[in-house]
Amino acid sequence: MGSGNPESIPEPISPRSARVSAARRLGRRNFRGKERLFLAEGPQAVREAAGHRAGGEPTLAELFATVEAAERYADIIAQARAAGARVHLADEDVIADISTTVTPQGVVGVCRFLDTPFEEILAARPRLVAVLAHVRDPGNAGTVLRCADAAGADAVILTDASVDLYNPKAVRASVGSLFHLPVATGVPVEQAVQGLKDAGVRILAADGAGDRDLDEELDKGAMGDPTAWVFGNEAWGLPAETRALADAVVGVPIHGKAESLNLATAAAVCLYASARAQRAPGGCRSAPRS
Repeated sequence: MGSGNPESIPEPISPRSARVSAARRLGRRNFRGKERLFLAEGPQAVREAAGHRAGGEPTLAELFATVEAAERYADIIAQARAAGARVHLADEDVIADISTTVTPQGVVGVCRFLDTPFEEILAARPRLVAVLAHVRDPGNAGTVLRCADAAGADAVILTDASVDLYNPKAVRASVGSLFHLPVATGVPVEQAVQGLKDAGVRILAADGAGDRDLDEELDKGAMGDPTAWVFGNEAWGLPAETRALADAVVGVPIHGKAESLNLATAAAVCLYASARAQRAPGGCRSAPRS
């Protein structure tokens, strides 16, 4: 059990409350866009949201928790209240009504949008970026975001042809990483690539049919510069016009009998390859920035 005082939480909110209805509607994209709010479900995501601020404003706006969850995660309740979030005790059926998961974990947060303007990402001189172009599956998008976070990427960009970043499945799949690094959304792929190129970032398109081999690129010492990896749709990869925008099209070598790698696995391999090369002697992260 965490620390805190869940007894100070208000009485259970009514299932017919306007607050419950408003939170429930955030399961739909049009309401998320209109209100610029989204749901974070489960203790890990809510804890990260409670500690996050964007533009000086707390990200967590509201929190719903069952009695059991309020006792078990009293530290999260205290953190949410300290951040200024409105906290509601709720019965399990209310949490189930708001939640989009089959087995809710008792806590659901309502969060403010936290996407970062693309220009801000460029101004920060990123050295490792994941660009999600034509990624339509929210689980894949969230998992790639998590991989980018783990590899130490500076930012993630979702193009206007990709899934909604705030889809509940994408938020869950990121396992809190959504709150760890800047993410720009709705950027046309041509604008994303050109902006990154102008900022001195090399563009690599990840594609199994690429004419470059990832191992060979590493052996040549060609991976240590600032790099943006462009990832496409798992089912049909990157369109030819998107591949043509890149400085090189690179494939992950298959040494066994597998036909291919899924998107998230390929993204992890590519991002970690760049992360290692950038931290090796001579790589762009091997010395402090001036």
